[in-house]
Amino acid sequence: MSVYDLIRSRRSIRQFEPWLIERKFLEKIVDAARIAPSAANLQPLEFVAIDDEGMKKAIFTCLKWAAYIAPQGNPEAGHEPQAYVVTLVNSQIREKGYEYDVGAAMENMILAALGEGIGSCWLISVDKPRVMELLRIPGHYKIDCVLALGYPAETPLVEDMKDSCRYWKDPGGQFHVPKRRLDAVIHFNKF
Repeated sequence: MSVYDLIRSRRSIRQFEPWLIERKFLEKIVDAARIAPSAANLQPLEFVAIDDEGMKKAIFTCLKWAAYIAPQGNPEAGHEPQAYVVTLVNSQIREKGYEYDVGAAMENMILAALGEGIGSCWLISVDKPRVMELLRIPGHYKIDCVLALGYPAETPLVEDMKDSCRYWKDPGGQFHVPKRRLDAVIHFNKF
């Protein structure tokens, strides 16, 4: 599959198969983040990969999913993520302006995971103080976000956005994700 086709196939996954993710894949995913572009090449990001069963359950309770359709967008029992990557910012290296680094690192991880058949959901609604405590993260780090990972147990559909950007589930449980059309966002040579 081409990189473009991989990008086009990417969707946020919120229902996962109960299959474990091998640690070699977690290492590969984090390595993809490590080599992402970084402003001034300062590289303030660090990562905590979580694959321990007890820790996965604890982290799960610290996350909020699919706000537009909660609780229907939450992973169902038996369909929880099988791993997480917590993205940290070392404030001794950079205190502000790290958001660009995070965006590049997250997209690299999402695409590296998808290339291995692993789905993901980028979560920013996180109980950060609780996660800091659970993971024993030193005080000069900030949690930016969490990437939930697992083999997909759903296939969300992309459709042209009409009057709302809100994603939704139909009565059969199919996730629908509206996206703006290309001709609504592209301008050539002038606005």
